[in-house]
Formats: sequence, C-alpha cells, structure tokens
Amino acid sequence: MAQTRKKRSRKHRGTAAGTIEKAAHNRSTRQASPKPSAAATREARMMKPPTWRSAANKAGIAAIVFGVLLLVLFKRPPVEAVLWTILVFFFYMPLGYWTDRAVYNRRMRSKAKKPGR
Repeated sequence: MAQTRKKRSRKHRGTAAGTIEKAAHNRSTRQASPKPSAAATREARMMKPPTWRSAANKAGIAAIVFGVLLLVLFKRPPVEAVLWTILVFFFYMPLGYWTDRAVYNRRMRSKAKKPGR
C-alpha cells in the first residue's frame, strides 16, 4: 500500500526533557519587515475618512438592538417593532455618518496644526 503521509525531509532533535529543537538551517537569513505597532495601526485606522457603509453597519446594529428591546422589554407587537426598527435605521444612518464626518474633520484639523506629525 502507498504511503499517505509525507515524511520529514529534515530530522528534528529531541532533548531529554521532551522538547524539540529545530535545526539552525531552518531559520531565515533575511530580515522580515517589522510588524507595525499598535499605535501606528490605530492611527492609520483613525485617519480613514468615514463611509456610508460603515454608517449603515453601525445603524443596523443599533436598530436591531432597538427592535429586540421593543419586542422583549417593552412587549410591543412584532409588526410595530419591525416598523420602528426600520424607522430607527434610516434615522441613525445619516446621523452616524455626520457624527463620524465631524470627528474625522476635527482630527484632520488637529493633525494639520501639529507640525511634528
């Protein structure tokens, strides 16, 4: 019968403690590009302009939570809860976009004032 698993091409060396050391020739000699820091990643994310898609995602989550609360906590009829959920979605979407746009514009103004950045 043919072998189904591929055999190792290089030998692992085990220690007495049971740990496995890999041979030194497996290490890469070239330097990998360094991973960006958390602060740099956060700043890159915060400097992106807002989109209608992100506003729709936030409004959708808020509207669903609102609809569930209407059904469960306030015990409203399902048809009424769905209508309020749709209304809240279309109210929150532009409101969220304009809020994100105002925060973004404020960040851009403050970044333009700082000469070091």
